[in-house]
Amino acid sequence: MFRARAVIGFLLIVICLGTLVSRYVFLQVYRGTEFSETSDKQRISVRSVAPSRGLIYDRNGVLLADNVAAFRLEIVPEAVEGGRKGMEHLLAELGDVVAISTDDVEHFRNARAKKKAFESVPLRLKLSEDEIARFSVNRWRFPGVEVVPYLTRAYPLGPLFAHAIGYVGRIDLNELVKLDPNLYAGATHIGKTGVERWYEDELHGAPGSETVEVGADGRVRRKLDYVSPTPGKNLYLSIDARLQRATEEALGARLGAAVAIDPRNGEVLALVSEPDFDGNLFVNGIAQADYAQLMQDPRKPLLNRAIAGGFIPGSTIKPYAAAAGLELGVRTPSDTVVSTGEYHIPGQARGYRDDFPAGRVDLKLALAWSVNTYFYSLAYEMGIDRFSGFLGKFGFGAKTGIDVAGEAAGVLPSAEWLRATRNQPWYAGYTVNVGFGQGFWVVTPIQLAHALTVVAAKGANRPPHVLRATQAGIGAPVQPVPLPMPGPNVGTHAGTWKAIEEGMWLAVNGPPPSTVSGLGKEFPYAIAGKTGTAERFSRFDETWTSIATSSADRHQVLFECFTPTEDPRIAVVVALEAGHSGASDAAPIARKILDAWLKYDDDAPAPRVAEATQ
Repeated sequence: MFRARAVIGFLLIVICLGTLVSRYVFLQVYRGTEFSETSDKQRISVRSVAPSRGLIYDRNGVLLADNVAAFRLEIVPEAVEGGRKGMEHLLAELGDVVAISTDDVEHFRNARAKKKAFESVPLRLKLSEDEIARFSVNRWRFPGVEVVPYLTRAYPLGPLFAHAIGYVGRIDLNELVKLDPNLYAGATHIGKTGVERWYEDELHGAPGSETVEVGADGRVRRKLDYVSPTPGKNLYLSIDARLQRATEEALGARLGAAVAIDPRNGEVLALVSEPDFDGNLFVNGIAQADYAQLMQDPRKPLLNRAIAGGFIPGSTIKPYAAAAGLELGVRTPSDTVVSTGEYHIPGQARGYRDDFPAGRVDLKLALAWSVNTYFYSLAYEMGIDRFSGFLGKFGFGAKTGIDVAGEAAGVLPSAEWLRATRNQPWYAGYTVNVGFGQGFWVVTPIQLAHALTVVAAKGANRPPHVLRATQAGIGAPVQPVPLPMPGPNVGTHAGTWKAIEEGMWLAVNGPPPSTVSGLGKEFPYAIAGKTGTAERFSRFDETWTSIATSSADRHQVLFECFTPTEDPRIAVVVALEAGHSGASDAAPIARKILDAWLKYDDDAPAPRVAEATQ
């Protein structure tokens, strides 16, 4: 009996050992590779590395948009125990150590939903030294949470270029669902406005990756492999930071905009909108109080008036109306019109006012003295269809295509436009008003500046642009970019531009009643210009309504000019939302801009290479 029991026990031991060995063989031999890969996946993580954003410089290599080192808080979701409840508990506990806003949590949840569980997700950007220290002391409490270095955007010149360059901000949910997840892997920011948005593809670059070994708590033990990201391209703009600052100082606290363009190639030399704001506030999430202050400010500092501000052009439209009359054969430069102070459409009793009864004037005097009657009759003789058709060639009523995001189209009045927008018929009186820049007109300063370059360039249509050159990283050669394709020439007769140039020259250099007589005094080049004083309130006699009793507020005032008249190198437009007249308010600002241009212009054929690190 003992031997039988011993044999049975021995057999049971052999069977158990055999079963154990066979299981080991099955796991190690037949499924060893599979389990080894599974183990590696738990131990090895591939993380995306965001590229450094391209830098932005002015035409002379002055740094306008930089990348600076900062630290952010990131979470690896799969390293957080307890699933959804565990994550909520972790976020609550972290909030006691580092300040975390509801916006931070919302951005984190949106980004987490688009990423894999093993990919780290940013929670809080730009930690302070004090916050980093507090987290480091409590690091053991938060498995899967790390303080990670990164590059964040900074604008060294602050508000000076806020409207032109724009700013970057955190990627929101609407953007997240539209972006290529591979191209934006690891990225947290995207261009929101201005050049930053327009050239997002060039500035962004391509992400890299790193393979790391992580512990059970999600902390990196060692790096196994690294693929460098491709940094975004550096951009050199045509804007001169010195002229930009001088333009801003010339505008001062006035609500409005100023644009300066080189008519020879369409390069924008200055693009200023006032009031401005600091784009640095938006980079890592603007505080609610700061955002509320900007949104509630009645001056609308976030509006880029240079490319999206709507202005009534007033008499600044007269040079283009004159071009239409000459090119369409309605007038010749020597044709005259009698101005008595009031114009009547044939067969109508209603009169259209002209504050200056100039007597008999030709085109040159009509421009120099800004005689409304000349342009009332010119527009009426052309008719609205021919008038608006020709002025559309200057780009009115359409975006210029300038490479700064946020441009508005304005309004080029026409019978077709009125039917489409208001379902109303067009009357002859509308044509008379439109002929001297009133009525339904809406232009942006960039549109007016572009139209002015067409006159300065004697019909050549060169689209405005701000990008001058690119660079594939610091140390690489600076590559000039091709100029935008020119539009069709406006007009075919050289005499057209000569006549308009003479009238605009006389407006600046002639004796009174030339509208800005003396503006060109002691300037080395001849200046040609035209004022605009656009009435925003109606009147039927010499009495203004109570809402416009102040002469400083009743008008939108503008001034456009170019110099030298014989071979223009700069065209300037100044547009103010409120003022007494274009001659007294806008023209002196333009002269200050020209004085600064004269001081800083070096006519450099190509941008200089910046000495900086990326």
